[in-house]
Amino acid sequence: MSKYDQDDAAQDVQNDEVIGRAFRRSLIAFAALAVVIGSVLLLTREQTVTEQVVDATLDGPVATTVDAADPSPPSLPFRDITVASGIGFVHVNGAYGERLLPETMGSGAAFFDYDNDGDADLLLINGTTWPWRPALDEAPVSRLYANRGDGTFDDVTDQLGLSGPLYGTGVAIGDVDNDGFKDVFVAAVGTNRLLMNQGGKRFVEVDAGVAGGEDDWSTAAAFLDHDGDGDLDLFVANYVRWSKEIDFEVDYRLTGVGRAYGPPTNYEGTHSRLYENSDGKFKDISAWAGIQVSNPATGKPMGKGLAVTIVDIDHNNFPDIMVANDTVQNFLFVNQADGRFEERGTRYGVAFDNNGASTGAMGVDAARYANNDDIGIAVGNFANEMTSFYVAQAGSGLFSDESIVSGVGAASRRALSFGLFFFDADLDGRLDLLQVNGHVEDEINSVQPSQSFEQPAQLFWNCGIACRSQFLLVDGVLTGDLNTPLVGRAAAYADIDLDGDLDMIITQPARAPLLLRNEQTHGNHWLRLVLRQGGANRDAIGARLEITSGERVQYRFLTPGKSYLSHVEFPLTVGLGRDQRASVAVTWPDGTRQVFPDLAADRAHELIRR
Repeated sequence: MSKYDQDDAAQDVQNDEVIGRAFRRSLIAFAALAVVIGSVLLLTREQTVTEQVVDATLDGPVATTVDAADPSPPSLPFRDITVASGIGFVHVNGAYGERLLPETMGSGAAFFDYDNDGDADLLLINGTTWPWRPALDEAPVSRLYANRGDGTFDDVTDQLGLSGPLYGTGVAIGDVDNDGFKDVFVAAVGTNRLLMNQGGKRFVEVDAGVAGGEDDWSTAAAFLDHDGDGDLDLFVANYVRWSKEIDFEVDYRLTGVGRAYGPPTNYEGTHSRLYENSDGKFKDISAWAGIQVSNPATGKPMGKGLAVTIVDIDHNNFPDIMVANDTVQNFLFVNQADGRFEERGTRYGVAFDNNGASTGAMGVDAARYANNDDIGIAVGNFANEMTSFYVAQAGSGLFSDESIVSGVGAASRRALSFGLFFFDADLDGRLDLLQVNGHVEDEINSVQPSQSFEQPAQLFWNCGIACRSQFLLVDGVLTGDLNTPLVGRAAAYADIDLDGDLDMIITQPARAPLLLRNEQTHGNHWLRLVLRQGGANRDAIGARLEITSGERVQYRFLTPGKSYLSHVEFPLTVGLGRDQRASVAVTWPDGTRQVFPDLAADRAHELIRR
């Protein structure tokens, strides 16, 4: 009997992890200083949800007082170069006044080198008009911009065959067929697409078994080698069971506004999908592999996935999968090293916040942020829900939510956060944290004066052991155009101009994105590391790195799928502070360890497996 045909009961879903937990939405979450009055009615076809919100004093954590002896966050200016760089993209969400849930969720972005010329190109995923509405004169499509090598771009969409409308959401990049050129998976509301890169000259859509269901709403995706066989498999997160008809049955409303964009509390959950690669063709092994999690009380799918990141929790060289779920518990799928996973989010401490509640989770990233064995997982949440900052100390694998003590909690509570990632903004050798914000309801300020639709991004500077809190919020005055209020959704980074520091893109629904150039001038040194190995997975997705410079050791895990619906560039940028040389130890995806000694700073190095 094939392993895929074994009984689904072999998943052994952990019932004890969900029994007794009420799936409750903190609907006071529409404001920093809000209390929701009223209750949410359970929906039938005749019922609607009408929510009344009023401003009131809200008890909660306050920002940690900065000790006078603590270092102050440095100036970290980012400059808006969107128009100057040649990016003319404007997202289309199909909105026509009915306020359908997908319209407010935005879509993703990917930095990747599609033509192997050494610089980061940019793919921006687009939506389209709804099929029951009149078509536009020019159909919206996702856009690919080729980097000229200096951080300016040419639109090469049409000549590369990327045309063709779909209601796109997330994106993942990987060399599926191992031809040396990176392919593109686009998640969507409806069927998904796999676009194969033909030598950097053209992309061709193929039917490889990853389209999903016509009624799926797929969101984030990530390539990984889940079973250690050397090729790239694909994980696709799905959100809620949605259609126009279901949206009108839910009929979420705000007092004084009418129909509104709201939380997915009253939508049925869905199962995410895991596809195993076999010579470029994929098979859905989700049930066999333990990816399908159902509510034991109802038997229905539990997940409402919006974001995914891959992390090796137990350092066994088998990737684990962290899924940020919106209004239900987060999932941590722990790899059992036999192709299967066990969902252990509750057991490991990442399913709920520090009050034991599920959150409106949007974006996610993981890193060894403290240059030690501690693993941090950050999850961006809904307004009035602090960004979750789960920490497993000394590699224990058991997490606690240290949002408040880390310095992230109080400052993030008012924001409604989507894209989120760790990166070293000033190249000082410590990973900082960026989250982009924006409300889902464009009329929220009319009923909640303390909230706004557009919100500035937040950059948390990693102060290290020198401060009482690990992270300090950088004042917007010091961040330049990054402080521009936006309807932030996806966020991704790359060194687009090859000057050593990391630039970023932030997308917005039904608006132009913001391309931001990092203009820090602190004089810190850096390495740009490109990994190469033979066989399949030639980009070494899943590799672990230790970077030693002076007395500091940093750690990186090569997993470009992260944030919210997004993909960051493959090369790893590592800040060295004042150190000018470093040694890099690579643990390749199969566990083989190789040391690259005495690498000079301020240049790119290609690390090739022996």
